[in-house]
Amino acid sequence: MAAPVQHDVVIIGAGPGGYVAAIRGAQLGFDVAVVEREVALGGTCLRVGCIPSKALLESSHRYQEAKETLGEHGVLVDGVRADLTAMQARRANVVKQNTDGIEYLFKKNKVTRYLGDGKLTGDRAVSVTAPDGSVTELVAEHVVLATGSEVATLKGVELDAEVVVSSTEALEWDAVPASLVVIGAGYIGLELGSVWSRLGAKVTVVEYLDRILPGMDSEVAREALRVFKQQGLEFELGARVTGVSVTGKGAKRTASVAIDGREPVVGEKVLVAVGRRPATSGLGLEDVGVALDDRGRVAVDEDFRTNVAGVYAIGDLIHGPMLAHKAEEDGVVLMERLAGQASAVHYALVPGVAYTEPEIASVGQTEDQLKDGGVAYRKGVFPFSANGRARAIGSTQGRVKILADATTDRVLGVHIIGPRAGDLIAEAVAAMTFGASSEDIARTFHAHPTLSEVVKEAALAVDGRAIHI
Repeated sequence: MAAPVQHDVVIIGAGPGGYVAAIRGAQLGFDVAVVEREVALGGTCLRVGCIPSKALLESSHRYQEAKETLGEHGVLVDGVRADLTAMQARRANVVKQNTDGIEYLFKKNKVTRYLGDGKLTGDRAVSVTAPDGSVTELVAEHVVLATGSEVATLKGVELDAEVVVSSTEALEWDAVPASLVVIGAGYIGLELGSVWSRLGAKVTVVEYLDRILPGMDSEVAREALRVFKQQGLEFELGARVTGVSVTGKGAKRTASVAIDGREPVVGEKVLVAVGRRPATSGLGLEDVGVALDDRGRVAVDEDFRTNVAGVYAIGDLIHGPMLAHKAEEDGVVLMERLAGQASAVHYALVPGVAYTEPEIASVGQTEDQLKDGGVAYRKGVFPFSANGRARAIGSTQGRVKILADATTDRVLGVHIIGPRAGDLIAEAVAAMTFGASSEDIARTFHAHPTLSEVVKEAALAVDGRAIHI
């Protein structure tokens, strides 16, 4: 048997956490290797998640604009139709550009890539089984687990990848379903529900809770619900799904979603979007004794160390929101700490974004959390309908809400529903990272006319002095 190949760092998984950690580690002088089972780098996010869904969201939104609102701009388009084949080809090309980009960055930074399944086999040892069955043994001073997450399922609901599907299959349909039932009213369900609704499907969203967007500010979520209903999405809230049954044959198959105490909801397709769970299977955690917490996540300390010496975990495998940008920061901070640098992840300031239309973004504490915690706060709200730039682009739905400590004025939370909310939230994250007050934001120049002025006006509104309303 060949001697194990030695590296300073071996990372299992090439998603946002793994590949960013690899690049940062290489920048810091480590000899880094990455083990990834998929030929294309980038993990779920780039291959079958964040990037392809945003490509379809953009394409479907442009189709809807051409069909419904371009006339308001004096752009007259007759006979608009959606070419789903072209949309899907563009989606695939966008994904390839991103995955190819990571491959280039690996070469640029001299990161070694191993194709295959990685498994812990002993003291800082990893076995890589390639697609052809050959095995390569690796050893490293530091082994990082970065395999991300996988689709969570519901009891009584079996995915068949054709009628009852996950987000992976729902991104690749070659025909628009006549009807779609989405189980789960979180980011994924609402985004993909929006895509297929714009393209012509009748979409019904079924959610166990009595609200959409769990974890987001409830006031913003209520406004989002109203907007989505206006767009034609239907909702069954407070609905407990007890099972899904498929009947018929071939193209005539349909699925019936059983709901406790209610009539079932029938659709040509069913998308299960009830969340994700850590992808720990096959990593050999039990073999080497890596401990999990009570939620099935890899247990780590503040330095990302597991209970097994030399083994670390980041991203969706550990505590914190299952978001690509959080995983990336985990990877960067881990590598910097291994290099002896002071570095930290601000978990309380991880922004969340739903890329619907309008977009919805949030950072910090919600108004619900402040009330429940007995925190005295002041609130400033400003609508996009009073903003000149929003009027010019014809996107005036939504608002910015800023929550600030009643005594210190320090910003505690910012919640946005409106155009480009996912970009606007970055200012809030930066301000809160530096401990800004609402007065700091209010006194900061914001170019005119821009959507960012709504953030400034909301900050002014905290003190009751918004100008343009």
